[in-house]
Amino acid sequence: MPTMASVLEDPTLERHFKGHKDAVTCTDFSPNRKQLASGSVDKTLMIWNLAPKARAFRFVGHQDAITGVQFSPSSNLVATSSKDRTVRLWTPSIKGESTVFKAHTAAVRSVAFSHDGQRLVTASDDKSVKVWSVHRQCFVNSLSQHTNWVRCARFSPDGRLIASCGDDRTVRLWDTSTKHCINCFTDYGGSEMFVDFNPSGTCIASSGADSSLKIWDLRTNKLIQHYQVHSAGINSFSFHPSNNYLISGSSDSTVKILDLLEGRLIYTLHGHKGAVITVAFSRAGDLFASGGADGQVLMWRTNFDTKSYQEVLQQHSRRSTPDPPPHVTDIRPRGPHLHHPQPTAIQISPTVADTQSTDPPVIELGEAVHSTTLSSGRTHLMPTQAAANSHHSNGLPTHHISGSRVDGWMGDESAGRAGVTAGSQTGAGSRGRGRREEEEGGRGQTHPLEVLSGHPSSLDSTLRHIVQQLDILTQTVSVLEERLTLTEDKLKECLVYQSQILRDVRSSGGSQRTESEETDGSPVQFT
Repeated sequence: MPTMASVLEDPTLERHFKGHKDAVTCTDFSPNRKQLASGSVDKTLMIWNLAPKARAFRFVGHQDAITGVQFSPSSNLVATSSKDRTVRLWTPSIKGESTVFKAHTAAVRSVAFSHDGQRLVTASDDKSVKVWSVHRQCFVNSLSQHTNWVRCARFSPDGRLIASCGDDRTVRLWDTSTKHCINCFTDYGGSEMFVDFNPSGTCIASSGADSSLKIWDLRTNKLIQHYQVHSAGINSFSFHPSNNYLISGSSDSTVKILDLLEGRLIYTLHGHKGAVITVAFSRAGDLFASGGADGQVLMWRTNFDTKSYQEVLQQHSRRSTPDPPPHVTDIRPRGPHLHHPQPTAIQISPTVADTQSTDPPVIELGEAVHSTTLSSGRTHLMPTQAAANSHHSNGLPTHHISGSRVDGWMGDESAGRAGVTAGSQTGAGSRGRGRREEEEGGRGQTHPLEVLSGHPSSLDSTLRHIVQQLDILTQTVSVLEERLTLTEDKLKECLVYQSQILRDVRSSGGSQRTESEETDGSPVQFT
């Protein structure tokens, strides 16, 4: 087969970022174009510096899989959401400081800043959407009309609206001033996994387990485009800042690039082994990232936005092995199109080569090394559920009953989990993976706490020993924290019980005072 000709306008793979030990669930570029953040089922946040040979930071603190990540508009904070029911705000530097919000009573599935950086919006399995003040670090209000798990929530560019979606197969639109649900889109065949506004704020798009992507015009409340280009659930998508393009990541292992002006698929990228769980454009649109079940973060250069669509099509028509055009069956527009169809459009599937980019040195940061939290915001683990989740967080789950989404980071643990590779579920499997990583140390793998490349083997061994000891300390702290939380819960139950007795005594007309009331001369209030 002849080799496909390469044209400048094709997206190209710039770098591989390897450091996560499990599926990558979320990615985001910093607005200052200096860093890329990624979160993972391995419970860690990675901050990759885009400058050549710069060090990467691994942040440790969450007790379960990270589900969402986003930089603040000023780039000085990174917010993460987790299945451990908390949200954290990190300083993306070597300081490794973080602040904890005990956000929800169930797994938190997404977190996002408002465009002015003043507020956060979170979505959770407790069926609620919550808004938080960033600077006051406090809860603002809750939006509660979803009837099942809420998977994603986002602010509109002007901050006046919030869009949310979830397992109740609806996309809801909320007015942030009145706190009312002002619209509900229900034309969906499965759980909706992701929702976002386009950069101009005139449309919202949503995608989900039924492998479709739909775009609604908020000015008319009509469905204007419907794409059915993937063969499995769409886990994430991202609008290009020009409004002209959209990228999507799917459990069918591909990244698709759509031209929204022409209403058609223009690229299919094969770079991941297993589900693609997250995709994100940079703020300038010149780069985009993808992450997936293979634990890789791939950074691509966009290229296709530098010339007009017609010029790109002319270049594609000169390819030696064009793929058959799939557009008539793949695109299902509902409503009028503003552009004439182009029957000569060609989908291409460029083969992605491993760039063998040098893995950056990684510095591990977090609670066991350097961390500060709010005095009232210490990490709280739920007594039994958190412990149960921690045992499952290393297993890499595969598909939901529908076979269209990765189950462990976005699904119900009780649905059952199957490892992508044999042994990935068990402790023996994770130990084996650790041994393999150590054996691959001479082949470019990054060791935690590695500051400079090319250490002598004896120093490598010493560093690995230090890391193992730190892991043991981290586990010990986690156990102590769980015991402390159990004690707190028991004390709270006692206080509630005592408060109930006091109320019963007062309601029956009793005039007796408790011993604690007599000591300070004033009634005791229990919370």
